[in-house]
Amino acid sequence: MSALKQKLAKKIEEHRVRTTKLLKEHADVKIGDVTIGQAIGGARGVRMLVTDISYLDPMEGIRFRGMTIPEVMKALPKPDGKDYPYVEGFWYLLLTGDIPTKAEAKELVEEFKERRAVPQYVIDLLRAMPRDSHPMTMFSAAVLAMQRESKFAKFYADGFNKMTAWEPMYEDATDLIAKLPSIAAYIYRMKYKGDIHIPSDKNLDMGGDFANMMGIAEPYDDVARMYFIIHSDHESGNVSAHTTHLVASALSDAYYSLSAGLNGLAGPLHGLANQEVLRWLQDVMDKLDGKEPTEEMMKKFVWDTLNSGQVIPGYGHAVLRKTDPRYQSQRDFCLKHLPNDEIFKYVDMLYKVVPDILREHGKAKNPWPNVDAQSGVIQWFYGLREYDFYTVLFGVGRAIGVLANITWDRALGYPIERPKSLTTAMLEDAASKA
Repeated sequence: MSALKQKLAKKIEEHRVRTTKLLKEHADVKIGDVTIGQAIGGARGVRMLVTDISYLDPMEGIRFRGMTIPEVMKALPKPDGKDYPYVEGFWYLLLTGDIPTKAEAKELVEEFKERRAVPQYVIDLLRAMPRDSHPMTMFSAAVLAMQRESKFAKFYADGFNKMTAWEPMYEDATDLIAKLPSIAAYIYRMKYKGDIHIPSDKNLDMGGDFANMMGIAEPYDDVARMYFIIHSDHESGNVSAHTTHLVASALSDAYYSLSAGLNGLAGPLHGLANQEVLRWLQDVMDKLDGKEPTEEMMKKFVWDTLNSGQVIPGYGHAVLRKTDPRYQSQRDFCLKHLPNDEIFKYVDMLYKVVPDILREHGKAKNPWPNVDAQSGVIQWFYGLREYDFYTVLFGVGRAIGVLANITWDRALGYPIERPKSLTTAMLEDAASKA
C-alpha cells in the first residue's frame, strides 16, 4: 500500500467514528429545516423537489398525472387486440395530464416512426466498443454520442430564450424516446444473438416494434408496453430521475441529462434489484430441488431465511404500505400468460405466504412485494435470460418519465439546483449546542 493510501486509510477510520456518533446520538438535531440524520442520510424524506408528472402514494402506489396504474392502463387507448396501451399515448398523458383519444395516440405513433432511425455513427460507436462492455455502458454511450443532434444545444448557442426553451427540449426528448428501443434492441442482438439484427418495422407501434427487433414473438409486445409504462417514473427523488433533473438544471440538453440518469440507474442499489431477485428465486428453486412449491414448504423456507438474518428480496418498500401496483400489473399478466411457469409458481407462493410471515416477524414496515419481485420472471420466460440487459429495459422505460420532467423543468424555468453543504465539524458543533 502506498504512503498516501496508508495515510488516507487512517484518516477514514478516524472519521467514521465521528459520522457514526452523529447518526446514533444526534440524528434528530435540527440544522436549519432538516436534521443531521437527513443531511448524512441522503436527504431521505426531505420535501424539496417538485414534479406533477408522478407521485408515490403510500397506499395507491405510483400515480401518473394523478392516476393510479390500473386507471392508466384502463383509460389509455390500446392497439387493436392488445391488452396494454400505446406507449406513445402514455407519453401524451405524462406531458399534458390528459388522456389522448385513439386518433391522437396513433398520430403520435406515426410521429415516433419518423423519428425512429438511429444515426449510423451510433451503430459504428457501439460496434467499436469491446463486446464484453456492459450493455448499460453501451446504452448510455449511445445516448451521449447523439448529443450532436441536440436541438436544445443549438437553441442555446443561437441565443437562449427562457419562455420558449421547452420547445427544443421537447423535440430532443421525443427524438430520444423514439430511438431508444432501436438502440436497446441493437445492443441486445449484437451482444447476445450472434450479431444478427432485425430491422425496424414501420407498421408497428413502439412496443410492437421493440418486440419485433428483439426477435421475441407475441405477446412480448404487450410485455414491452406494460414494462415501459410501469417503469417510467417514480417521483423526482430516485437516483435516475433526480440525476436527470439535476444535470438538466444546468441547462444541459436532454442527451447529457439522460445519459447521466442512465448511469445512476446502472447502480446496484437502483436498477439491479430485478435481476438480483430473479437470481435469488433460482437459488431458492435449487435449494428446494425444483419441487413444486407447497404452502408449508415455502413457509418453512421463508422462516429459515429470516431466522438466519437474511431478507426476502423483492419485499418491502421505503414508501409503499401495500402491494406495489407495478407488481400487481405484472402478476396479472403472469396469471393470464404463464400460470404454469415453474419460476412463477414460486413467485405466486411467496406472494401467498411472505406478507403474513413478515407481519408476524415484525421487522418489516411494508410486508408487501415491490415491482422487482416479479419483473425478471417475465423476461426470463420469454427467453431474455441475460441479466445484465434487464437494466437497459428499465432505462428505456425510465427515459419516458424523466424526459417529460425536464421538458416541464424548462417550461417553468426552474433554476440550477444548488443545495448548501456543511462540514462534519459544523454538524458536531450543532449537536453539542443542542
